[in-house]
Amino acid sequence: MDKLLEVNELTKRYSQGNVLTRVTLTAADHVSFYIKPAEIFTLAGESGCGKTTTAKVVLGFEEATSGTIIHNGKLQTRKEKVWITEGVQAIFQDPFSTFNPLRTVDRYFFETVQNLILAVSKQQAIELIDRKLQAVGLSYEEFAGKYPSEFSGGQLQRISIARALLTNPTLLIADEPVSMVDASLRMSIVNLFKKLRDELGVSILYITHDLATAYYVSDRIAIMFRGNIVEMGTVEQVLMNPRHPYSKLLRESIPQADPKKRWTTEITLSELEQEEYLRRGCKFAGRCPDVMEICKGVAPADIYVDDVLVKCHKYSSTQEI
Repeated sequence: MDKLLEVNELTKRYSQGNVLTRVTLTAADHVSFYIKPAEIFTLAGESGCGKTTTAKVVLGFEEATSGTIIHNGKLQTRKEKVWITEGVQAIFQDPFSTFNPLRTVDRYFFETVQNLILAVSKQQAIELIDRKLQAVGLSYEEFAGKYPSEFSGGQLQRISIARALLTNPTLLIADEPVSMVDASLRMSIVNLFKKLRDELGVSILYITHDLATAYYVSDRIAIMFRGNIVEMGTVEQVLMNPRHPYSKLLRESIPQADPKKRWTTEITLSELEQEEYLRRGCKFAGRCPDVMEICKGVAPADIYVDDVLVKCHKYSSTQEI
């Protein structure tokens, strides 16, 4: 089986506080996953779970404490990260912060084409830019000479994606790409990701807290909690039949479109975040409805249940299921 991206035992630690109160938090704890060609793989979880930290390390914006990252057979090293421009591009959460409001958006495209020598004439550059804009449902005439403020959030995010496509990437890393887009436009963006996968063979690492869009767009999904992947498998297996208690909680927290039913599950974790990151055993033990004594002191191993990876003691052969 081909693997476009391999992340093996990725760990990233941060120190917080002063000399007397310093603590070390493991934001990503031996995270391992892979992405196949023409696949949408999702890292999902609430804020503070480690998914964005993982993406930053994969992109080379942060140094890993340990672990390896291999893209298209090439190992990322501390000294050499040129593979970031060799088929990997990023799309960020806020499309308005991507572009300077005092510059026209087409200048970013022309600079990219010029710096990477993607065309030998202005006409060739325009033709290339137009092709990439057409791929996201726009055209050169629609955006030439315009400023970011002249576009909607959804249009500007599409423009960000078109810019990323200029280099013909094989992998897009999209960090919460629809969280700041109007709800009515979110589906157009995720539909675009599916189109890029199906028509251009682009793989996407989709990072989100939105399980609804994750279910719609993903091929496979990994649920993260406090730096750990707690469940991973196909999107149908994980979201329609979650095994891990945290995955079940996330699914139950999705509001239902029924005015008679109120959203009673609340996930407010700011005061718990550091405590859960520092917990010795299972990070979720303090809130888990199925907690056992072993969970409080021993970190669970990765166990496969019907081809789904689950990090949970209740599936261990030494425990009753």
